Amino acid sequence: MLKFARPIHPGEFLREEYLIPLAMSAGALAKKLNLPRTRIERIVKEEVGLTPDTALRLARFFNTTPEFWMNFQKAYELETEARKLAAELEKIVPLDAAA
Repeated sequence: MLKFARPIHPGEFLREEYLIPLAMSAGALAKKLNLPRTRIERIVKEEVGLTPDTALRLARFFNTTPEFWMNFQKAYELETEARKLAAELEKIVPLDAAA
């Protein structure tokens, strides 16, 4: 059976690596990003994912890149879907093994 890492939601990363160490609330960050408070709150509660718009704003504020943030979202989605599809993926014979 395929084994996949525990998916890390980008909101968990934002909360644990940025907001908590900076003692910053989701609302305070939202204000600095010119976003609705609920958008950042829902991200850090892991209810919704990051959009390119949010990634661009986070990158600007935290002096990172939008790709840095979008890669968390992409990895989370791939790992989450891989877990759902694990049984189906096991049934697929890789091309080089099929020959």
